[in-house]
Amino acid sequence: MFNTLPLNVLIVNVLGAFILGMFVILSEQWNLDGRYSLLTAIGFCGSLTTMSSFALDSSNLLDNHHYGTLVVNLVANIGLSIGALIGGKSLMAAIING
Repeated sequence: MFNTLPLNVLIVNVLGAFILGMFVILSEQWNLDGRYSLLTAIGFCGSLTTMSSFALDSSNLLDNHHYGTLVVNLVANIGLSIGALIGGKSLMAAIING
């Protein structure tokens, strides 16, 4: 199962979510203009992460009848990315308040 799991996309998506979480706290702390927040959130993190590759990989797993791996891929990308975003926010808040 794990030999067909697209780990490179998973790692990039989780890393991008973590960076975005950290930036959310920094932008609040520094009272950044919304344009800079958009530049980082959509520009940098949006370019780093790869929703289209995630969708293609998931579609390929479905086409090749790798249903278990597909479920793991979906849950891992979504769940770990949300967890990483929360973790990035928590880490940056702890550093700033700390």
